Amino acid sequence: MPDGPAAFPEHLLAAGTDDPVFEVALDLAELPDGSMRRISRGDLDVLLAHTPLGIVAVEDRCPHMAAPLSIGSLDGCIVACPLHEGRFDLASGEPVQMPTTGGLDPDGTYHPTWSPGGRDPKIDPPGKKAEARRLTRVRRFRYYPVRVVDGRVEVAVPPPSA
Repeated sequence: MPDGPAAFPEHLLAAGTDDPVFEVALDLAELPDGSMRRISRGDLDVLLAHTPLGIVAVEDRCPHMAAPLSIGSLDGCIVACPLHEGRFDLASGEPVQMPTTGGLDPDGTYHPTWSPGGRDPKIDPPGKKAEARRLTRVRRFRYYPVRVVDGRVEVAVPPPSA
């Protein structure tokens, strides 16, 4: 498994990181293969994940409803949200399983609510909550540049806004 940064889709670079200034996030030994860690810089929480393709840094928020992904699970490059069972590909930035609440995928296609196997079907009574779920768009990940220097993982995050 590579100990360096994974390649990510260039068009999904996080805002404010196009001229990266790197800072040490943690020692590489603190992020073993297949693990995830949360680091915080000001009010920004970043998920570092050591995938089979390398180390990835994205905001530690589900692209659906902002739950912390760092308490979810990682299977290869797929991170699972602990809240609504959405699964997202850290290699591409795309959802691979829409959350149980349904909604719009990044391209705007609607997906209905669903229930995990073995559970009763989810009923979505009409009203403002159902309308909000239908209009909630799952976003693609935005990536922070990562590098490994002298056994330390470094991440470029935007400076705090003034």
